[in-house]
Amino acid sequence: MPSLEAIIWYLFLLDSIGANITAWFFGGWFKKKMGKGFWKHLPVTKGWTFIYLALVVWVGVGLWRLGII
Repeated sequence: MPSLEAIIWYLFLLDSIGANITAWFFGGWFKKKMGKGFWKHLPVTKGWTFIYLALVVWVGVGLWRLGII
């Protein structure tokens, strides 16, 4: 059974992949549908979502080296 850290990391990995797919392929749709209210303060941009994915992968490498995942 995977540890709690591994489960949380996999959830973050899925979220970062989903954010990247949205930013790279559906950015215009997201701005049109979610451009009002709270989401105008959290823009979905290619740069930020790529950094998010890179940080999640970096943490994953650390967890893998520790033998957690």
